[in-house]
Amino acid sequence: MLIFKVYKMKNTFFKISLLVAAITTIVSCTKKIDQAYQNPNADVKVPVEQLLPGILASMVGNTAFHGTANDMRFIGRYIQNWQWVSSGDLYDRMGGVQTDAAASTWRTHYYDLGQNLNNMIKWAGEEKKWDYVGVGQAIFAWSWLTMSDYHGEIILKEAFNTSQLTFKYDTEEEVYAYVRQLCFTALGNLNKTGDGVSQANLAKGDTYFYGGDVAKWKKFVYGILARTHNHLSNKANYKPDSVIYYANLSVNSNADNATLKYENTGSNRSANFNGPFSNNGIGSLRQSEYSVKLLTGGNSALTGVLDPRRWYVLKTNPNGTFVGVAPNKGVAAIANVSDRPNNFYGAANTATVAPSNDNGCTYIFKNYAESPVLTASEVQFMKAEAALRKGDNATALAAYTQGISLNFDMLSTLYSAGIAAANVITPANKAAYLANPLVVPATLTLTHIMLQKYISLWGHGILETWVDMRRFHYTDPDPVTTKQVYADFAIPTGINLYVDNGGAPVYRVRPRFNSEYVWNLNELIRIGADKINYHTKEGWFSSK
Repeated sequence: MLIFKVYKMKNTFFKISLLVAAITTIVSCTKKIDQAYQNPNADVKVPVEQLLPGILASMVGNTAFHGTANDMRFIGRYIQNWQWVSSGDLYDRMGGVQTDAAASTWRTHYYDLGQNLNNMIKWAGEEKKWDYVGVGQAIFAWSWLTMSDYHGEIILKEAFNTSQLTFKYDTEEEVYAYVRQLCFTALGNLNKTGDGVSQANLAKGDTYFYGGDVAKWKKFVYGILARTHNHLSNKANYKPDSVIYYANLSVNSNADNATLKYENTGSNRSANFNGPFSNNGIGSLRQSEYSVKLLTGGNSALTGVLDPRRWYVLKTNPNGTFVGVAPNKGVAAIANVSDRPNNFYGAANTATVAPSNDNGCTYIFKNYAESPVLTASEVQFMKAEAALRKGDNATALAAYTQGISLNFDMLSTLYSAGIAAANVITPANKAAYLANPLVVPATLTLTHIMLQKYISLWGHGILETWVDMRRFHYTDPDPVTTKQVYADFAIPTGINLYVDNGGAPVYRVRPRFNSEYVWNLNELIRIGADKINYHTKEGWFSSK
């Protein structure tokens, strides 16, 4: 059973210190008071093998609305993976307000992972279990990068200092530098042997991720390093060779994909965040018009191309066709009721409540479907982009083609459950798709790469797609075609763009409201996070 219990110790950001006064008399004590009344925030040492499962679970999410998957329900509307069932939705309109609705990533990093990771690394080091140390550092590197890409400036240097109640924010550039440093430290520990290092023992805590396979964990770390370099395509110090180097060392087969796995226990406590057991609001989401056109030949860059993957990631309507919802329009804007898409649980277009089972579900929306964190397909698309920017067209085309192929194979291997026999991906229709010159052209462009990467990350790699879209400022032109890199993508305008945006698209999510805007307001004022349009402030990694 996947354990969601997480030991929360010394919770820095959310801890309220209580003043205990007026202890006036203590008579005939047989114990010291600090022995009789143990500090609930004190470190209670537990086996690191017991800490790791809960840490891994927290990376993606659970039924308590913790984890990055919770926030992706909202961010997925920024990039138009999906939209809300009805009009007037804040996130359909690229809004960002001071609430905790999309702040689970913050809570996950500082609360669920935070001291748990610090303690696991510390205790594993004391026991010379260097593999656990390296895994902990790898997860921390992933989490720091995720946090910065999501929020921009964050608390780094002063994080987890239990003697403070307010904290200074550090720049994205500083976070990126720290992430790379942490990755190299993690690799150093993952390369160690002897002492308390043991694959069998690491597997006790790593059952639902890599099964204790250190070689795969190292590939995961190299993938994080590849991301840190790939994200900086707009910077003067961008190095495509570094992206390619780390991509080559990273996850290059689906067998090495970093996915969180779930054990079918019949309980929502061991189920996928996106499945109906967890009942996390997925029932109110509908596929976007933009996504549907990409997969059904309606996009100008893929005119007439029917993607076999559409049966896996999208849902048909009562007419048996694929129709998507435009931002801020809701299903009601589709005049013919029979054209309105069913939700991702396979329920009718009007349904919002999660069903009692996942019989109608497919893809990542089944109760026990694996949750991807880093895939070989993504790595190949990073390599393809870097090679193209470098001018190495042959390498770029090979990596690009492999990225598409790997995504097809991942869907076929992991997500065929619930797919009608007539719609299952076959070698023949995969080959036909790759043979289409609109898909694999003689002259590769950034548009080809980014659209296929968008499709391959659909539904699970939402933050990474949002990073990409912000790097291209949503509508930047392809230098070869002079048309948008993200062909046909439209930023909402007029009443469909949130009024507080001042006409600008969204570039970041505010820090967590219930902690930072209550306890750390002065620092937020310093970085401009008190401004009503702070969510439109462009971040460091995407700025030129």
